[in-house]
Parts: sequence; C-alpha cells; structure tokens
Amino acid sequence: MDAVKAIDVIAEVVRDARPGEIPARLCAVAVKLLPVVGASVSLRCNGIPVRLGASSAEASYLAEVQATLGDGPWRYASRAGTPVLACDLTSGRDVYRWPMFAHQVTAAGVQAVYSMPLGDDSVTVGTLDLYRDTPGELTEPELRRALLVAAVMTLALTALPREENGSGGREPWLGGLATEHDEVYQAIGMIMAQLGIDADEAVARLRARAFAQDRTALEVAHDVVSRRERLDVG
Repeated sequence: MDAVKAIDVIAEVVRDARPGEIPARLCAVAVKLLPVVGASVSLRCNGIPVRLGASSAEASYLAEVQATLGDGPWRYASRAGTPVLACDLTSGRDVYRWPMFAHQVTAAGVQAVYSMPLGDDSVTVGTLDLYRDTPGELTEPELRRALLVAAVMTLALTALPREENGSGGREPWLGGLATEHDEVYQAIGMIMAQLGIDADEAVARLRARAFAQDRTALEVAHDVVSRRERLDVG
C-alpha cells in the first residue's frame, strides 16, 4: 500500500469522528495498515503515562503493562524522539534490554513491539505503540506508514479543539479521555500522605505493589482510592 492509499484509509476512518474518538480510531487504522494485532496511544507525563486510546481491550491492557513497569520501548522512544523497534521479545538483545517487559508482553501473546514518538523535533508528547504476535522487523514502507499514523495522531493531540463542543463546551476532550487515570494520581496523592514520601517514591511504591500482585498500576490505584488497599500495610 502506497502513501496515498494509506492517507485515504486514514481519512475514511476519522471522517465524522468526534475529537475524543480519534485516538482510538487511529489505533484501529494502524492495525489495518500494518502487520500488527493491536495499537495503543499514551500521553507522556511525569510518573505514569496516560493511555488515551487503543484498538482493543488487549491493546489497552498491554499499554497498562508498560505503564506499570515503567520500562519498555515507549520509554526510550519518548525520551529520544525516535522510533524504537523491539523486533523479537522472545530471544536476543530485546529480551536482555527489557527482561521484565519481554516476559509480561510475551505472556500476553505479543512477540514484537514498535514504539513511534508523537511530537516534533523539540518535544515528544507521547507514543503510538504497535503490538505484533510474531517476531519480525517492519519493512521500510511499513515503517513509513507507522510514522504517517503517528504524525496524524500528533496532529490530533496538539491541534484539535480542546473541548468536544467547541469553545462553549463543558468537557475538555483530551481530559475526558484520561478520566480513568485520574484515579492513578489520586492514589499517588493518598500514598504520599499515608507514607510521608514524595511523588516519585509513591509512583515507585504503586508500581512495585502492582508488579508483586501481577496486576496493573491502574487496578491497584482503583483499590487504593476506594480504600480497599493501603500501601502502608501488607
């Protein structure tokens, strides 16, 4: 598929979409255009990245695994501002580079992850993460298509109206996508108060508890906020 056809596919998928629907729709179109089984988009921020959309429940879970571990291709792509391609998470250098990440995602049926930075030469606002169920490299045309989807995603995150209903709207569309993750930051605040620690340490404690329980940080945060779990006990 050449670039013109890829652009046509993207245009068709996002046509008539409300701003808040675009991240998930672009994740879905990435799956159509590339040899991957899932895609997710996450916003870079201090502490734990915020998932804004995914092509499926499985891709959403994989994004949460990355956020919980705090490591993986997305971290390096967001820092360096260049694509990071983990082409074989079953053996070789990718496993040695990200051992816990490789273990978690291969257990979920994914054997390669490609992370595309979102942003420009001066700033990276997040990543588009692509999940493949077999090892393999992206061809040059496939990499160009992945970067094209990432460029459109960047436009959606930086140039679209910030509110669903225009200037008079009441609900910021970007904030609305991240509502689920509000609990993570509430939980971090509660952990800081419970243990008398700073935000970085609270994030580390939340991640450690999630990893020890084989859960996601979001799941543990929900229990902390609902007072079913305290990190100063157990």
